[in-house]
Amino acid sequence: MARAGLTPEVLARAGAELADEVGFEQVTVTELARRFDVKVASLYSHVRSSHDLKVRIALLALAELADRATDAVAGRAGRDALAAFAEAYRGYAREHPGRYAAARLRLDPETAAASAAPRHSRLTRAILRGYHLPEPAQTHAVRLLGGVFHGYIDLEAAGGFAHTPVPAQESWDWIVDSLDTLLRTHPAPGSQPLQEP
Repeated sequence: MARAGLTPEVLARAGAELADEVGFEQVTVTELARRFDVKVASLYSHVRSSHDLKVRIALLALAELADRATDAVAGRAGRDALAAFAEAYRGYAREHPGRYAAARLRLDPETAAASAAPRHSRLTRAILRGYHLPEPAQTHAVRLLGGVFHGYIDLEAAGGFAHTPVPAQESWDWIVDSLDTLLRTHPAPGSQPLQEP
């Protein structure tokens, strides 16, 4: 019999909190049952498996992160929007490391399409429209931003920048400035690169 008050939503939120404490990979139905002081079997009436629980955590994290990024870029354009967008992800990763990891869980196509993931893509493209990039350059830019931001966030979280006198924030600002310059100065469609004499 299911314990009163337990729902898939309650378990997803509790799982997200657990992920932030112990790491997303360590989240299991068994560990969550310990938190609620219930038998594991009682949770299986709400989630099918540990993978199902992780998917629910991922969906929660994607929605939270999309909301944060949307609020951050509202009313901004150009470098301001780019910086606010980047900082929304970095701040979320710092505050919720387990949820941030969950947001990158590979979802099946149907689940991904119904999640907040498309909002992230639309928001990135909305920012990039201010740079007037044609396709396929816009798609390349979406991938560039994702690779740079997620890569930097992962390296920073792992302590990769802890052994240098240059502050990580200084590098982060330099990267955002460099990306803004790159996107603003990308060659116009049909233009030819300058030839060396």
